[in-house]
Amino acid sequence: MWHEACGVEESEDGVSVFIEGERVAVFRFDEEIYAIGDVCTHAGASLAEGGVRDGVVRCPRHGAPFDLRTGEALGPPASDNLHVYKTKMEDGVVYIRVKDGAVNDG
Repeated sequence: MWHEACGVEESEDGVSVFIEGERVAVFRFDEEIYAIGDVCTHAGASLAEGGVRDGVVRCPRHGAPFDLRTGEALGPPASDNLHVYKTKMEDGVVYIRVKDGAVNDG
């Protein structure tokens, strides 16, 4: 089931949303929409508040890098990967699939 997450414009700078009890960070990068688990696996900070560069978001607390496409933790201090969720855009709205729509196991 698809869940409405936010407007496409909101995702430009990263936005944190709760869907079915899960915190999901939504980003728009290179005209694509990405949705990953919003909680850094190292220290629990919101990744939606981190900066994105070249498809990598960095945790605002300690700088742990994560790939937006795969959820992979790319370096310390994080070592665990994030969940990645399927996304789609329709009429300026971002939709996310949670639970059965996870792309990886995090």
